Amino acid sequence: MNQITADRDGERLDVFLTRIEPALSRSHVQKLIREGEVTVGGKPRKANYKLHVGEGVCYTLPDPEPIAVEPEDLTLDILYEDADIIVVNKARGMVVHPAAGVTHGTLVNALLYHCKDLSGINGAIRPGIVHRLDKDTSGVMVCAKNDAAHIDLAEQIRTKSAHRNYLAIVHGNIVPERGVIKGDIGRHPKDRKKMAIVRENGKPAVTHFRVLERFGPYTLVECQLETGRTHQIRVHMASIGHPVICDPKYGPKKRAPFAIQGQALHSHTLVLTHPRTRERMTFTAPLPEDMENILKKLRGLRP
Repeated sequence: MNQITADRDGERLDVFLTRIEPALSRSHVQKLIREGEVTVGGKPRKANYKLHVGEGVCYTLPDPEPIAVEPEDLTLDILYEDADIIVVNKARGMVVHPAAGVTHGTLVNALLYHCKDLSGINGAIRPGIVHRLDKDTSGVMVCAKNDAAHIDLAEQIRTKSAHRNYLAIVHGNIVPERGVIKGDIGRHPKDRKKMAIVRENGKPAVTHFRVLERFGPYTLVECQLETGRTHQIRVHMASIGHPVICDPKYGPKKRAPFAIQGQALHSHTLVLTHPRTRERMTFTAPLPEDMENILKKLRGLRP
């Protein structure tokens, strides 16, 4: 049982559980609450129930679901691997985990074939997945081979002790050398397939950016995430008038004249503490060939 202290007084039940079980997503916590696996003072409560000092919160985490996704012998670019974690350079165009209409060819299918054992915290369709990348975003990702590693890595991401840096080629000439973009991100009010900066029901999001190279109508930037919201860099850069080039959701309708499938966004560097050894580790995924070719073309156009 977890007893509510003064610093948690008035906190929503689902928010409280997400804090004490960082490996669980908010939606997973809300599902547990709906299914009656959570009680406050011995009674089931709704997700938005406001907690009071002295109340006891009890919950039961179900056993990990059996893995139902089929292992597939797919090519993996492995940057590092040991008994606890595997770090990969995800290819652009590869979906991270199965979803509606996508059951094969995902990173999870490939990991199940290669690793045999993965953490089961995220259930049958997302084993080992601590954080995600969009289908058409390439780059470095860490996955967990056991639940202890998963919980530790998720906490590092939540507390921002793990750092993620991205490289993006964006539209326009960004004037300041660096900046910070803040804006709550939630579902677009009219297009549910998109995210947007919203005033209500959004989650806080902070992106730091730094200009690396300017090419007149385009700019190469490095982005560091404080938070990890869906489409965060894509939404934030578009919000300041500099969308990622070739972004089909947030870019201009007229596509930039470059040969690339999806947005020119790459997860370049990941810094974390190893969940078992506590060694501070840095992993870097080199720019994919499609982005390198764009940069060569832009550099060649300079006067």
